[in-house]
Amino acid sequence: MVEGAGHVVVRNYRAVVEYDGTGYSGFQIQSGKPTIQGELERALRQITQEDVRVIGAGRTDAGAHARGQVISFRTGWSHGPEALQRAMNAVLPREISLREASEADERFHARFSATSRLYTYNIYESDVRAPLLERFAYHVPIALDLGAMDRAAACLVGEHDFAAFGQPPLGTNTVRVVYHARWRAKGAVIGGGYKPGAIRLSRFEIEANAFLRGMVRRIVGTLLLVGRGLLTEDGFAEILSSRDIRRAGVPVPAQGLCLWHVRYDEERSCGQDVWAWCGWP
Repeated sequence: MVEGAGHVVVRNYRAVVEYDGTGYSGFQIQSGKPTIQGELERALRQITQEDVRVIGAGRTDAGAHARGQVISFRTGWSHGPEALQRAMNAVLPREISLREASEADERFHARFSATSRLYTYNIYESDVRAPLLERFAYHVPIALDLGAMDRAAACLVGEHDFAAFGQPPLGTNTVRVVYHARWRAKGAVIGGGYKPGAIRLSRFEIEANAFLRGMVRRIVGTLLLVGRGLLTEDGFAEILSSRDIRRAGVPVPAQGLCLWHVRYDEERSCGQDVWAWCGWP
């Protein structure tokens, strides 16, 4: 904590935010558009009567969601983090919620202190659309070879130049370190077997030190080509090594994307039950 003007003690806060990003133009503030950062700063202004700048660990896309977005901000609020969490949740839109709030070390920065981010992408395979899943998952109307997709994704692990799958937010460095990348199916097929109306739920998980703009969605779009038999596993690896974004598949829509967890030095692993979230039966 530091002492501000008029001897007000300014504290550094850390909070974990969950949101349904369907109606928002992404996390980062944009003039004239609804954003998650904009709503958080509006709520803080209403509660603290201060202009508070919110820093996010990840800049999620328009329409993308978060289960574990981490933010940091400085304020002269003196009633403690629990009261701040209650007050924020009382005035935030229903699509946004503070799951946790705590006072942080002065050096803590939600973005620059993070060591990794874990994103998930949800898909469901069915011959018909499932409206109750559409908000949080991407519909694929044919059966996919999930095993081939999982094997292809293994080549993403390690330090690579990911220029074929995204663009850097700043500068020209496109090298990132991926710690794990895998596909997981959720149990049995809903409806029993691949018959009309049956649904199979699957999720892609990828954890890395940082991500390029559009990287996860373009990776998933390319892996779907593998699952449909239109691209071999070796062909996927060749696209990665090519550094040519023109060879990658079409990025999948944002509604299946979720920033699940952000890891910091004091944490050992992002390993969690990533099925326990909205949209899944």
